[in-house]
Amino acid sequence: KKTAGDWLQGPYVYYLYSHYGFGKGEIGHLFIAGFGSSMLFGTVVGSLADKRGRKRACVTYCITYILSCITKHSPQYKVLMLGRVLGGIATSLLFSAFESWLVAEHNKRGFDQQWLSITFAKAIFLGNGLMAILSGLFGNVLVDSLKLGPVAPFDAASCFLAIGMIIILSTWTENYGDPSENKDLLTQFKGAAAAIAADEKITLLGAIQSLFEGSMYTFVFLWTPALSPNDEDIPHGFIFATFMLSSMLGSSIASRLLAHPTPRVESYMQTVFMLSSMALLLPVVTNVRIFAHIFSILPKAPWKTNSFKSQQLLVAPSNVKGGSISFSGCIQLIGFCIFEACVGIFWPSIMKMRSQYIPEEARSTIMNFFRIPLNIFVCIALYNVKALPMTVMFGMCSAFLFVASLLQRRLMVIAEIHKSRSQDWLNMEEIDPEGVPLNG
Repeated sequence: KKTAGDWLQGPYVYYLYSHYGFGKGEIGHLFIAGFGSSMLFGTVVGSLADKRGRKRACVTYCITYILSCITKHSPQYKVLMLGRVLGGIATSLLFSAFESWLVAEHNKRGFDQQWLSITFAKAIFLGNGLMAILSGLFGNVLVDSLKLGPVAPFDAASCFLAIGMIIILSTWTENYGDPSENKDLLTQFKGAAAAIAADEKITLLGAIQSLFEGSMYTFVFLWTPALSPNDEDIPHGFIFATFMLSSMLGSSIASRLLAHPTPRVESYMQTVFMLSSMALLLPVVTNVRIFAHIFSILPKAPWKTNSFKSQQLLVAPSNVKGGSISFSGCIQLIGFCIFEACVGIFWPSIMKMRSQYIPEEARSTIMNFFRIPLNIFVCIALYNVKALPMTVMFGMCSAFLFVASLLQRRLMVIAEIHKSRSQDWLNMEEIDPEGVPLNG
């Protein structure tokens, strides 16, 4: 229910703001409010989840997101801005409290650790895959078939969130992070920061997550104007469902990969990041005119003319507004589906690595620490959305994903060294259980 409430809104956020008459720059500022809110309040709510209870935090998510949906009925910019702030807080809870509750509950009941990987994969397959597809199609029916307007999916999301909240309240048990009740928030922050600084694996994992999710959330903003640069009439819900079908395929692949000891998650994720980098580079390489623009800004370029100013668009400009999706848009759509498949592999895989490397006592706090740099990156990118061509923004995302691949390689090397040392130590204890130094 909580994923249905989230996915119903996804395809129509940009469209709703555009329907209210706001331009790309104003819409960018609304998105910044959401990511900025997640950055400012995320660590606080994550720490409160560890201290006050993860179940309570999940209920707070439902209430906050419902309030955010209600604000979508108002065309007033300030009210919509408030809704984005509430949505940012809810997003922080969505991506920390639920996973923390699940891991703690799994460990408390003494289940096999291998089952956790299967649970993550199924959660992404059903929640981020099947549920997202159904939500996209349902939203398409509400907006296009029943003509209920772009705010209808947000009303439907509120209903699903309310049902989810009732289920949480009636069936879930409470669990906490650090059992010490004497630790205040500042002490929790210091402990989480110390854990990140002391373990390079946690630091690398945080950087990788920030780079990938930062690119992903920038893509969430860009895909609608990228596929309809000349106000083409595109089926938002259907395209979103196609994205989620790709993500569902990716999560299915991840499920098979995680079910076997080889290849290890640290290994195959290098390929996933590289493939996602190439997928988001596709809008750049398919736009031949961007290269003409690059040549036009070179010093003393004799071919430099004012006509190049119009060539900063993702596709060739057209005098005809509306119409169906262009051929260039279809090519980009294929690349976007490949990227979404990589997203489907990413989620259960990053969850698996977090369960391995992040200490349980401050899980929510550390996970929200990871979101600070990604929110800064997304805010900077969206703040400059009017100044930067979309090709440049896609190029930046592609570069960040390439860096994530390199960092993943480093994480794999460190994990292998740590595993090798642990195995050597176990072998020594089997030979000399009392710990007496061996002399060859």
